[in-house]
Amino acid sequence: MQILNELKHRFEEALAPLAGETTELVDMVRLSQDPKFGDYQANCAMPLAKQLGRPPRDVAAEIVSRLDVVDLCEPPEIAGPGFINLRLRSDWLAREVERAIADERLGVAHVAEPRMYLVDYSAPNVAKPMHVGHIRSTVIGDALYRTLVFLGHRVVGDNHLGDWGTQFGMILYGYKHFVDRAAYEQNRVGELARLYRLVRQLVDYHDGRGALPQLEAKVARLEREFEAQRAALAGIDANEVKQAEKSARQVERALAEAREELAALRGKLADVASDPVLERRAAEHPLIGQAVLQETARLHEGDAENVALWREFLPACMADIERIYRRLQVKFDEVLGESFYHNRLARVVADLETKGLARESGGATCVFLDGYDTPMIVRKQDGAFLYATTDLATIQYRIEKWQPHAILYVVDHRQSRHFGQLFAAARAWGYRDVELAHVNFGTVLGEDGRPFKTRAGETVGLEALLDEAVERALKIVTENDETKPTGAELSADERRRVAEAVGIGAIKYADLSQNRTSDYTFSYDKMLAMQGNTATYMQYAHARIRSIFARGEKQYGAELLSRATVGAIRLGESAERALAVELLRFAEALEMVVADYRPNHLTSYLFELAGKFSTFYEECPVLRAETPELVRSRLLLCDVTARVLKQGLNLLGIEAVERM
Repeated sequence: MQILNELKHRFEEALAPLAGETTELVDMVRLSQDPKFGDYQANCAMPLAKQLGRPPRDVAAEIVSRLDVVDLCEPPEIAGPGFINLRLRSDWLAREVERAIADERLGVAHVAEPRMYLVDYSAPNVAKPMHVGHIRSTVIGDALYRTLVFLGHRVVGDNHLGDWGTQFGMILYGYKHFVDRAAYEQNRVGELARLYRLVRQLVDYHDGRGALPQLEAKVARLEREFEAQRAALAGIDANEVKQAEKSARQVERALAEAREELAALRGKLADVASDPVLERRAAEHPLIGQAVLQETARLHEGDAENVALWREFLPACMADIERIYRRLQVKFDEVLGESFYHNRLARVVADLETKGLARESGGATCVFLDGYDTPMIVRKQDGAFLYATTDLATIQYRIEKWQPHAILYVVDHRQSRHFGQLFAAARAWGYRDVELAHVNFGTVLGEDGRPFKTRAGETVGLEALLDEAVERALKIVTENDETKPTGAELSADERRRVAEAVGIGAIKYADLSQNRTSDYTFSYDKMLAMQGNTATYMQYAHARIRSIFARGEKQYGAELLSRATVGAIRLGESAERALAVELLRFAEALEMVVADYRPNHLTSYLFELAGKFSTFYEECPVLRAETPELVRSRLLLCDVTARVLKQGLNLLGIEAVERM
């Protein structure tokens, strides 16, 4: 049973005769923030009293008189100005925990009305190795996918690959002019990545040389403006100083950003100018930017050579990406690249024009949308299509094939404007009956507070990130194993396998435990800590509980610990009771994940559960309990806690190890 939903239903029935609209009032039934006030609390009497013009405690008393919770709760208590405190009955708790123990789904029912979800996540460019920037979309999307499936929804995981964009124009140009044949034959993906970086650097160099004078002029202008504002402050009336100082600070921030941008640009130019080989290549390829666009256009137009090379490059790139996904234990139901939709794009634009949604502007074909200053371009002046066009074609295809109730795009926050325009255009186009949601997220930062990079300033490769985490985890697993009181238990192979689960689990959990819209600082030490809200702590808690249960099973026999549990659970101690309440909140936590597509609700729940178990274990002897019945009850509480931890971690895409 989902306790909170059941309580809300009971309150809705009690409130209906008193209030015309009960939705907001029912939403004020929540988990209690302090156990001394009960397990759940309803704060709806105060706003309702204001509506009715009556004393809040009187309204609270009337709500309680109409509230039918005798089977669930002890008599409700009214506190303060009208808070209604609810404490679940211990006998009811015991029966519900027994049901969860006997249930393979741990008391989590399938949803009554399943929806069809399509979750779009990960979406790397196939021509480049995956990097740290892909981790958030991949693990958040995977966690949402797993949770939705577990709850009984129909779900399609869709990896919308970048296999058709300008990056391929760069690789095609690089392959034709700079390829190292021996390196290409030995490591195709590595050489293609090198070619991409080289061409990108040369394009940026020429673009940067063109942009340098303007950026220098911008910095000089802001410097003059800032100095003028500082000088003017001395003669400003006291009443105007605050506003003037605010304006000066705004200019100062803009100046700092412009100086930083200028320094970065000069650094890029210096990197080429200081390298004789790069400088020579830059001189030999002055129009490389235009040439890259031409190579891309030829690919899109079906040029035989470029299409043949593209087909040659793709298998190795895809194999490299799939290897990373296997390591992350991430799967997809549909994997389609942008190239799949290419033949649909002209028809999309034609249909938008026919329906009066798109028109010519400055030579380009644009969709003008209410609330946006600039239009969404769907076809450029030269006839080329854009990401927006592909995304509209993708929506059309997905709805035709899957008929989803919701499409979730797990993409970083920098694309918010794009998705806002895309969704508005799709609705205007006629797709109004599908939920379109941008599940946006923040940036992974380094210790310096900037986007996480290597010391050389390059984006960190995802495989290198995983390798480092696993190696650090191996040291922790080895040290933990070698310091066990009874001696080491794991073989070298087992240590390595556990380290893989712990290291990769640590990276996933560190990301998923954040509010997804926030940036977070990447730290191996923090994410691999044995204490605190980390995967390592959860995995260790699970392994420790399984060890306790295994010892109990060995000592008392499997029959005693069978899951035929009617009347088996005892909740005489406060720690036992608190653990039982937390165990029954599992379904509630999963519902919260789906409500706003935030997996951190589940990580917070698991951390609370592990904490409640720790208190229970410290205060309630398990194998040394006073009676065989109490031993069995506590061992069963251990068992179901481990199972909930394991299932919860699995929904996050994290393995719960048996020994650690």
